[in-house]
Amino acid sequence: MPTCENCNTKWSWKQTIKKTSTLDPAMTCPYCGEKQYQTQKSKTECASLIPIILLPNFFIELGSLLLILFTVLILLCVLFHPFFVEISNKEAYINFFEK
Repeated sequence: MPTCENCNTKWSWKQTIKKTSTLDPAMTCPYCGEKQYQTQKSKTECASLIPIILLPNFFIELGSLLLILFTVLILLCVLFHPFFVEISNKEAYINFFEK
């Protein structure tokens, strides 16, 4: 679970789901009110789960079983996502053009 860098309080699972499911990159700490941002490392780790979910379809023709498997894997990703979220005081972007 993420821990606020200002007040060092660990967020709950429900708070983390609520804060990370918005389009606004700034997440306000529910305890101290300071803005927090998800780290780029955390964002890329969470996004790397998507290809893993789709991988079985390339090797096995699963048909309707794939729909069930896909639904279960999506639910598992949503349930475990808060455990992988890391937050920081500073907003950082990946600079693809920097050498």
